[in-house]
Amino acid sequence: MRVWKASLALCLSVFFGGQAQAQTADLVAKTAFRVCADPANMPFSNKAGEGFENKLAELFAEKLELPLRYEWFPQATGFIRRTLGEKRCDVVMAYAQGHELVLNTNHYFVSSYVFVALPDSPLADVTTLSDERLKGKRIGVIAGSPPATHMARNGLIGKAKGYHLVVDRRVDSPAEKMLADIKDGTVDAGVLWGPIGGNLAKSSDPALTVTPLLNEVGAPRMFYRITMGVRPGELVWKRKLNSMIRRNQKEIDEILEEFGIPLLREMGDGVIEKDAE
Repeated sequence: MRVWKASLALCLSVFFGGQAQAQTADLVAKTAFRVCADPANMPFSNKAGEGFENKLAELFAEKLELPLRYEWFPQATGFIRRTLGEKRCDVVMAYAQGHELVLNTNHYFVSSYVFVALPDSPLADVTTLSDERLKGKRIGVIAGSPPATHMARNGLIGKAKGYHLVVDRRVDSPAEKMLADIKDGTVDAGVLWGPIGGNLAKSSDPALTVTPLLNEVGAPRMFYRITMGVRPGELVWKRKLNSMIRRNQKEIDEILEEFGIPLLREMGDGVIEKDAE
């Protein structure tokens, strides 16, 4: 009996010890900061290094004192499987918290969907999709995105213009098409994910008004905490990135602000003022 118990204890020790080792083992490259990125997905990333993910990757590579290397793949179906999953790279620089395909680091910014309109439009000061002024208007929305559900709830989908959700940005750009439609009057206004809408509206001529949608009632939520994504089980790597995020948050914020990204408070209940401590 004692022999059996000893054997069982040994087996359990090996099993759980091996499991713990697997959970914390680092599979990341030691000779480069390897980033999984889309080659044509501004303002996030592109091959020319012009996106905010590119700038964050450059910052982290500098802090790690490692060369920066990219694995390029369109951020559409199969992106995580063909990049992180195949160990071609070690981190996705911007990934929504809670997604089951990756292990999330601590978040480094919070943003929301935004309402975009011409500055002289009667809709320029709209702050919620339940605003009565939107009734009968043609609003642009990315099909299948959270705002589409809220628009349906408020009776706005019937006249809405939908734009594709999952595309290869090398050949199609729904957000840029929406902004062009706002400018030429094809749609009265539009709803976009904040980092996209904020950046494109800021750089457009004329600049468009961008209002974070913080007052929508019911699901789905309209704000998201953005993290960096690593492979499930790579806890040591995750902790290292968490430490880097914490130590370099000010520089991270400066990059995000430069790109016009609406930055929200922790619970998505207000905009962080640029001069806030």
